[in-house]
Amino acid sequence: QVQLVESGGGSVQAGGSLRLSCSASGGTSGSYCMGWFRTAQGTEREAVAATYTNGGSGYYASSVKGRFSISQDSADKNTLYLQMDSLKGEETALYYCAADEAPCWWVGSPDEQHFAYWGQGAQVTVSY
Repeated sequence: QVQLVESGGGSVQAGGSLRLSCSASGGTSGSYCMGWFRTAQGTEREAVAATYTNGGSGYYASSVKGRFSISQDSADKNTLYLQMDSLKGEETALYYCAADEAPCWWVGSPDEQHFAYWGQGAQVTVSY
């Protein structure tokens, strides 16, 4: 059974930075497609960023390109960090880490249906 441990989030003023982390374990393949989705009040869940822990090109929503970046923990490739810089007020949302043992693939953007495992969510609040 795959387990996700998600942490980070918090409150920051617009223009500030926050970092989310997500660690996946318990799978049989040893690698995961992992990503973050966010849900803001009154909006549908959207994919923010995703990558395969064995490498390969990742995904960033166009709205976050150049400001958000995913990195891997040097000791555990299945622990990822989402660094979020220059945050905007409209990015206030509940951010969910998601993972699946199948390799990443998407057409356009990652589909939440691809991910079988979800973290509990981390609140990110950006104030003006």
